[in-house]
Amino acid sequence: MKNKLFLAVYLFFLAFFAFGQVKIGISGSLEWDKMEINAIVSLDLASAKIKLPAGRTQGETIIASEYLKLIRPKILNIQVDSSSIIADKIEQGEWAIADVENLALKANAVPPVVSHDFSHLSASYSIGIDKISSALIRHEHIAEIPRTLFPVRSAAYTGIIIIAYEKQPIHGRNSSALLKPCLFPKIWDSEMNLIFERNMLNPKAGFMAKYFPKESVFANRPSGLTPEITAIVGERPLRIFAQGVFGINPTDPIINREDAILIISTAENRSLLREGRLAIILDNSMLKEKF
Repeated sequence: MKNKLFLAVYLFFLAFFAFGQVKIGISGSLEWDKMEINAIVSLDLASAKIKLPAGRTQGETIIASEYLKLIRPKILNIQVDSSSIIADKIEQGEWAIADVENLALKANAVPPVVSHDFSHLSASYSIGIDKISSALIRHEHIAEIPRTLFPVRSAAYTGIIIIAYEKQPIHGRNSSALLKPCLFPKIWDSEMNLIFERNMLNPKAGFMAKYFPKESVFANRPSGLTPEITAIVGERPLRIFAQGVFGINPTDPIINREDAILIISTAENRSLLREGRLAIILDNSMLKEKF
């Protein structure tokens, strides 16, 4: 009996959407400073021939049935590193489409609400993407962060801040761009030595870097830092201005060689990168990707 009921409901919705009668869409944004996707799925009630209040349950069922199909492309398009997005990692076998759907189904959902003009029924969803970083970190052996043959005296910093909220020259190109956020940004020095990449991260850290707006380093506090960024880099971070960007997509900051040497000269400072004590300051326009 239950199977017959399920089949009837399935065929009902299949017929609805097959004839293009129902107008349903998704809007929202990927917010890198919060490491989450916030989305609203909205159903046009008239197109679904739904009248309130009797048809509310039917409208909620339609939204729930279409949510995965609508949110899936947004997750698949998340930038993983300079050359790949989530869809590429699935094609390469590092992740699976089932993982994408499981992530979507774990969203914090707000029950659907009716618009002021009673024309639409909309539900809100919030999905944390920090779990994606953890899932894609598969290495057991932590690669060594480069050292220098000529270490310099360096203070004991509590974290590292790379300031990159202005347009930077793109290495190898005669152009400039704002740094673009991704899950696994590499760090290069001005001599194009690789300073930090995903396999150098302690898997227990969970993420390579956190992104913040420039207001985070101009707070009205003794340290000049907001509580949110202080939670990542502490009260005495090393502040570095980016010198450029690199990558197929400009996701990788380039820092001055002298600043890089300050980091790699001591085990304590190298561990800041390894443990994810890194904050990258971006232009506000790069922190939110609307869809």
